[in-house]
Amino acid sequence: MTRKQTRLSVIAGGMSFIIAAVFLVMFAFSQSVAYFYMPGDLAKAPVAPETRIRLGGLVSAGSVVRGTGSTVEFAVTDGSTNAVKVQYTGILPDLFREGQGVVTEGMFASGSNVFVADTVLAKHDETYLPKEVADRLKQQGLWQERQGGQSQEPGAGSNPGQRQEEKSTP
Repeated sequence: MTRKQTRLSVIAGGMSFIIAAVFLVMFAFSQSVAYFYMPGDLAKAPVAPETRIRLGGLVSAGSVVRGTGSTVEFAVTDGSTNAVKVQYTGILPDLFREGQGVVTEGMFASGSNVFVADTVLAKHDETYLPKEVADRLKQQGLWQERQGGQSQEPGAGSNPGQRQEEKSTP
């Protein structure tokens, strides 16, 4: 082989290695992607069963039902009439409760409209919601901005029409 042929074969081998690595990385990313949906989105365009997604919204009041063992069923809503029934087996986060923001990850069971979650994330304090959930709830008027840039749910905190008493020091 001449020097030119050797150089071309090394370059061709290196390029084929890089192309194979890119395809493997793209395949791995496509297997781990979970798109974010809210119940209203799922009502408009349902996803195929056994497609991994993230479902976010608020836990519906009166929907938490504890089953046998560590199985829990609850409904996630986005404030509209749409609610998605979720089934989760495992230990729930400490801050999980009705009316709180939640993001679940899993898939719909085949032949059913029950979302089987394998991960449940609850908001970690009184002012946090995932950005996607907070933005959607703000659009629907269910989440309001407080003074100082913090968010709050309607009804939480003081009534805007109510005057707060000021303390004066002598």
